[in-house]
Amino acid sequence: MSLLGKAAVAMWWSIRPDQRAEFGDWHSHEHFPERMSIAGFRRGSRWTSTTDAEGFFVLYELEHYEVLTSTGYLDRLNAPTPWSTKMMPHHLGMVRSQCRVAASFGGGVASSLATISLTPEAGRDAELQIRLTETLGALAQQPGTTGAHLLLTDTPRTSAPTTEQQIRGKDSTADWIVLLSGYDADVVEDAITGQFSPASLRAAGAREDILVGRFRLSFTMTPQDVAAT
Repeated sequence: MSLLGKAAVAMWWSIRPDQRAEFGDWHSHEHFPERMSIAGFRRGSRWTSTTDAEGFFVLYELEHYEVLTSTGYLDRLNAPTPWSTKMMPHHLGMVRSQCRVAASFGGGVASSLATISLTPEAGRDAELQIRLTETLGALAQQPGTTGAHLLLTDTPRTSAPTTEQQIRGKDSTADWIVLLSGYDADVVEDAITGQFSPASLRAAGAREDILVGRFRLSFTMTPQDVAAT
């Protein structure tokens, strides 16, 4: 999938089994339509972990970075609906990163996704970004893949804890995020055990604390879907 815009919100969290049915209903039928109704939101996608029975990854693609501090977005974050207020405490271990899109290659919507969270070693930011961008561009053209992207977390300086965050508790953040998507899960797996393996990323300039997640597509929505309903 090609990312629609120049910014994104990337989030990981867990939902316990007894909350998953209601979570899916709320997230698909209220929360996503609400977010896609905000000016500047281009697409939302929810992914279910294939290795963690409780894990999810959600990506919001934004037209530009300023959407993160827009009145439309902040108003929703600070005035959650009753259903959202009920569901927010069930988002466990939330990692939420507000990002700029540093590189994005590919097109289409994938069925498989790998997320890689990493941080550059001191003084190796530029080297690592160049290496990642070159490798991502080549990977996106290979059979079995649909997209390869690099997000750099850049939390707005004016950002303060919102009502939703206060309900959930303190969120963590990732630093740099690599997203690898494909229509063939084996090809995506080969990428994260090959050129994007922890060993390869460390050799390119990443620190030791690399986290890899494996996901399948659960739901996706665009503003056009909201308008159609």
